[in-house]
Amino acid sequence: MSSQPAKYNQGRGAQINPANRFHEHDYGLEPLQPDARTQYIPVYPKTILNRVESPDIGMAWSMNPYQGCEHGCIYCYARNTHNYWGYSAGLDFEQKVLYKKDAPQLLEQQLKKKNWKPEPIMLAGNTDCYQPAEQTLGITREILKVLWKYRHPVGIITKNSMVLRDLDLLQPMAENRLLRVSISLTTLNEKLRRLLEPRTASVKARLKTIEVLAEKGIPVNVMMAPIIPGLNDHEILEMGQRVSSLGAVSMTYTMVRLNGDVAAIFEDWIRKTMPDRADRVLNRIRDVHGGELNDSRFGTRMRGEGQFAEVVKQQFQLARQRYFADKVKPDYNLDLFEQGRNPQMSLF
Repeated sequence: MSSQPAKYNQGRGAQINPANRFHEHDYGLEPLQPDARTQYIPVYPKTILNRVESPDIGMAWSMNPYQGCEHGCIYCYARNTHNYWGYSAGLDFEQKVLYKKDAPQLLEQQLKKKNWKPEPIMLAGNTDCYQPAEQTLGITREILKVLWKYRHPVGIITKNSMVLRDLDLLQPMAENRLLRVSISLTTLNEKLRRLLEPRTASVKARLKTIEVLAEKGIPVNVMMAPIIPGLNDHEILEMGQRVSSLGAVSMTYTMVRLNGDVAAIFEDWIRKTMPDRADRVLNRIRDVHGGELNDSRFGTRMRGEGQFAEVVKQQFQLARQRYFADKVKPDYNLDLFEQGRNPQMSLF
């Protein structure tokens, strides 16, 4: 990898702030402010659960206590949602984190409704529920308390080892088949991780997290997400062998897609961090998305198409056959929810 230019802000992913497309009078990029601290901004939505309409997602509902994410993953598709809150998908996404303080109460209100039927909830499908803000605010932990109180199934997606803080809740949930945890692990190369995901847990910490969760009886899926052609696609088999040996019960993947402002943010980033490889990587991304950097089509957007996408698919099939053939991912238990409604039951 090429050395970084002197002005590259190593503490952040995005190096630019594209104009918010909803702002009529924004015409360009805001200057880089490498010393700007992260701001935590409270918001007060009326609901916390979002119905998942995409056939590409295997969950019925998603729940996101935070909007924006300090992890700074350069490829993150959720960056585009920051525009709806009045901010840029670039540095704003990493530096202006909105938090939903009332999320646990809103969730409990929903679960108490007489017509509510238990279906797995994805926590969180947009931004990481264990990002640095959680260390101070603790909203995710309070959400888990509500879910355990009502014996409601949930799937957690995170790339932060902070999830281990909540083992006291996660273990009994897993014992009752109410929980699965997906650890997002894009690469085993720590140098690449620092560039792609500057404020996430290290590769070593994430591997340890997989191991500890598995030892505690918590089913762990590893998400190699996203596959970025020319950067991490060569790691598939090694990744499968490594995480399987640590106790993961499954491994999945998504193909990178640079929708909306993420395309400009990613291209600016890769030309600054790896100028000698930038064109090759961008062209390979186009190869798996019909000549474009983006793809919004259900069915193809998560996997890509064409020869390279087929090679990736075959490598994952081989990895699963070699390393996960004897692994079992337990089904969610939907039968305990009515029992959990009983107000006589204590949390523990």
